[in-house]
Amino acid sequence: MNISINELSMVYKGGKLALDDVSLDIGSGMFGLLGPNGAGKTTLIRILVTLMKASSGSVDFDGLDLLKNRREIRSMLGYLPQDFRFFSKLKTWEFLDYVASLAGLRSTKARNLAVDEMLEQVGLFDVRDRQANKLSGGMKRRLGIAQALIGHPKIIVVDEPTTGLDPEERIRFRNLIADMGHKDVTIILSTHIVGDISSTCHNMALLDDGRVVFRGAPADLIEMTRGHVWRIEAVEAELEDIKSKYSVISSFPSEKGWEVNIVGESVEGYPAEPIDPNLEDAYVYFMEHHTDRKN
Repeated sequence: MNISINELSMVYKGGKLALDDVSLDIGSGMFGLLGPNGAGKTTLIRILVTLMKASSGSVDFDGLDLLKNRREIRSMLGYLPQDFRFFSKLKTWEFLDYVASLAGLRSTKARNLAVDEMLEQVGLFDVRDRQANKLSGGMKRRLGIAQALIGHPKIIVVDEPTTGLDPEERIRFRNLIADMGHKDVTIILSTHIVGDISSTCHNMALLDDGRVVFRGAPADLIEMTRGHVWRIEAVEAELEDIKSKYSVISSFPSEKGWEVNIVGESVEGYPAEPIDPNLEDAYVYFMEHHTDRKN
């Protein structure tokens, strides 16, 4: 499956430009869509899953035009929105059974098998008879993942999937979605949480203010940051000055006072050494030095 997005723009009423001439090619496997809140990620996602129409531009799904072939494209989609909702009066298995019927599973026997397999996969089989609105927050998110995956869609789109999840639930989600990424499907993961991208995606795009400001592998973005991440040895009295001059990624106590990790072109006035960057470092550096925010 290849998704080709060509010069896509979206202007809301009142003139707000949410997407500005976005062009992307997304192939099979895991694709990360990273950016701060308000960057245009959810707008792009809602257009791709046929919930909105763009102001201009086009999207092609393996030869299917998004405007002309909406029904066919919908049949290939699994979608987990940021504000996932369900019918509160249905039991967990009943809701998933309903979604499975919408996904085209007409046989009751086939649906029962698919529902049980999916509940087992996301760790909800033991609560299959519990009303969906009685599930914990993490369980509700897992139910959202299950409804996106059931029916074996060719394209899976998840929007801010780990927001509000505790670390254990976040790891569970990442492992589940990574397993799906090994199959012949396209998975688009939209998030502002850098860890969701670094642990699952081999390709990504970085959005800022409705524009694509980076497209490539996370490793490429990290390499662009090499030589711009520093560790400073500081004493307590120097911390506030460092924070006022540099973008601090982390700080932790040391024998001499504090070890402070920052991103920047150079460091002046403090003993510092360059350190290997990670994707979080690269994201902060890129957003400050390679977008309009640098000024």
